[in-house]
Amino acid sequence: MKKAVIVKAKRTPIGRENGILSSFQPHELAAPLLQHLAKDIETEIDDVIVGNIVGLGGNIARLSALEAGLPLTIPGMTIDRQCSAGLEAIRTACYFVQGGAGKCYLAGGVESTSTSPFKNRAQFSPVHIGDPDMGVAAEYVAEKYRISRERQDEYAFKSYLRSINAYELGFYQHEILKLNQIETDEEFFRRRDMKKLLKRARPIFKKEAGTVTAANSCGIHDGACAVLIMEENFANQFDYEPVLRFVDSQVSGVHPNFPGFSPAPAIQELLKRNELAIEDIDLIEINEAFASKIVACAQELSIPYEKLNVLGGALTLGHPYGASGAILVTRLFYEVQRRSDITYAIAAIGSGGGVGLALLFEVVRKKVSGPRT
Repeated sequence: MKKAVIVKAKRTPIGRENGILSSFQPHELAAPLLQHLAKDIETEIDDVIVGNIVGLGGNIARLSALEAGLPLTIPGMTIDRQCSAGLEAIRTACYFVQGGAGKCYLAGGVESTSTSPFKNRAQFSPVHIGDPDMGVAAEYVAEKYRISRERQDEYAFKSYLRSINAYELGFYQHEILKLNQIETDEEFFRRRDMKKLLKRARPIFKKEAGTVTAANSCGIHDGACAVLIMEENFANQFDYEPVLRFVDSQVSGVHPNFPGFSPAPAIQELLKRNELAIEDIDLIEINEAFASKIVACAQELSIPYEKLNVLGGALTLGHPYGASGAILVTRLFYEVQRRSDITYAIAAIGSGGGVGLALLFEVVRKKVSGPRT
């Protein structure tokens, strides 16, 4: 079987809804990334696969590729698997490479909540089964898995400190492609007093005895992210140095009332099939939509926080739906290059309707002198 490897990865800065990126349509966010990643190999790209959820419709991948000035021969495919869309785009491209359908793909996701025409979310599930909003579902997860407000706030504070540390060390800057002179995530324009916010925040989805607050939940944001995926021998032929090699993936379904827990069974099945244990995985990225889901998944899988979301995540930076899964992979792409002790890494995300997706990667090479951009 052919091997799919990730050789480049970039994201835009992440902006709040109606914030610094509010004037950009989805294809205008994605196009600069595609142009950057495709530089000097435009004619070798087989397809562009982009995840998007609340856009204007149509084939945003094709539109973005054309906006980027890529060859007209590149078709483009847009995927909607709710919050898993960006990760699913990468997964699909990796399988295309493995199956011999092509040798070179651009894959990722984009979201412009600011320009979305939809005032209400799409339906996740038939009402008679259960179709809660994601915040209500986060409360359901907290109740079912007995995740207290204190544990959620403790994790949210830990994640915030990790994000601030990563920002101050310049780690996020390796991920970011400057967009119209914007080169910093909007959440770092002004420092939060996170202890105070956590203490005074009130439950917003379940007023009586709720545990999920604005302070231990992610915000709604805009942004885009993409990676360059190649067949490994093809990458070597063009002098690209592979960083992450795709090993396997698993998508799993859970009851739509508990979408935040869906990464757990996906990761469990992925490990089982590959005869691995959680101890064998050195880094794990699970999208931080809500602290309750992270604590519940960590509890179920016995994941030590020392290897989980080590640079923080969406609780601070925000959650640009369709892009978030690709951001997880991009974070791993750069973090494994800063470390010499990483063999396996997992990126996982849960989606509305109760869908969990997890991808397993192994590190190909480790760069001691600094991350490749």
